[in-house]
Amino acid sequence: MADGEGFVGRCEVVEPRRGNRRWPDAVKARIVAESLQPGVRVADVARRHDLVAHQLSSWRRQARQGLLALPAELMPAIEDGPIEPAFVPLAITTEPKTATDALPIPDPVAAASQIVTVEIGADLVVRVPGDVPVDRVAALVRAMRGTA
Repeated sequence: MADGEGFVGRCEVVEPRRGNRRWPDAVKARIVAESLQPGVRVADVARRHDLVAHQLSSWRRQARQGLLALPAELMPAIEDGPIEPAFVPLAITTEPKTATDALPIPDPVAAASQIVTVEIGADLVVRVPGDVPVDRVAALVRAMRGTA
């Protein structure tokens, strides 16, 4: 019906949500896996599930950190087969000794054990067989510290 000012239609009142929603981990995993599909945008998946994009990004970060487990059947398929962990190849070459090296390479020392353990900071431990030349171990340490 039209009122005196020409308004025709209906008015709907939408109540705001109260508090935070709790999402089960299985639902989070399904939404995160959907957002990992090739060509899919996080913002589009978030909008489809009535989320804000930063919430979905937070769940994706949890999945990368191993705090949110994603079932293998929900992960995007790769043409060559299932997703498997892989190592990045590392090549170490001997560097010529120059006078500009800040740390001189020490002479080889007979190792008491067959494994040399190198601790770099509190979070990185490298175990190298004792028969690896010291200059290669030094190059590896410099490369891992970012000073190579």
